[in-house]
Amino acid sequence: MADAERTRASPRARDWTPYLLVLPTFAYLGIFFVYPMAQAVWLSLTDPHGQLTLEHFRRMVGDLYFSQAIRYTLLITAVAVPLQVGLGLVIALLVNTRFRGHSLFLYVCAVPIGISDLAAGLIWLSIFTERGYLNAFLGAAGLLQQPLTFLTYERPEWLLGAIILTEVWRATAIVMVILVAGLQLIPKDYLETAQVFGAGRWQTARHVLLPLLKPSLQTALIIRTILAFQLFATVITLAGRLVPVLAGESYFWYSLYRSPQVASAYAVLILGLSSAITWVYLRLLRQREVEATA
Repeated sequence: MADAERTRASPRARDWTPYLLVLPTFAYLGIFFVYPMAQAVWLSLTDPHGQLTLEHFRRMVGDLYFSQAIRYTLLITAVAVPLQVGLGLVIALLVNTRFRGHSLFLYVCAVPIGISDLAAGLIWLSIFTERGYLNAFLGAAGLLQQPLTFLTYERPEWLLGAIILTEVWRATAIVMVILVAGLQLIPKDYLETAQVFGAGRWQTARHVLLPLLKPSLQTALIIRTILAFQLFATVITLAGRLVPVLAGESYFWYSLYRSPQVASAYAVLILGLSSAITWVYLRLLRQREVEATA
């Protein structure tokens, strides 16, 4: 009798198991993401007395660096993210060929994952400064008589190039890991079928691997775009405030001007831009999948 009751109760107990397993994840997201996000929205929309206001957004829009911060943030994102995704895809496809030494090649390419934004900025600062490694190498090779000044307000394009190069070096590994994982999930039956029908490596990659890799590409593209809008430490290290970005302005308004409300307005703007871009990605990629299916 007792065994029968346990048998009837066990399915009901098992129904709660998935919820219990994801409960720590939801708790973590709620404490460290949802609550700070809600607090930032509240600070940006209320005055010290708790009344709703748009004054903080007006101050943000009237900020001297506001238009430049939007322009530079969008420019860095538009250039760096496609380079990261493209280079990460090339590396992932190379690793997937299982060439001799591919494991060592994968480990070397994955090293930047363990390097923080600030540390990456300091590494490339030591390369691009007037007495850095790049000038030392060019001077030793006899290509320069005097060292070049790469990081200067007189050459904003060089500042942008240094920032983008640093970001590509630092963050391409994240894209590569996502795509390598996606390639590992593709059944080998598809590749063997392509070989049976005489498809070469390029045809297999184009017509078999890339279509099946779209979910991983979409994930990598969204993650890197969202993180690009939050770019801060690398820019501050290499360019200071010569290249203002949205996340940097949020930091300065909080720490330098002592205005958490305007800083929160910048944070809400970054959240809005990230959400809009994510929606565009999902919409466009979904439409392409629907058209391909039709």
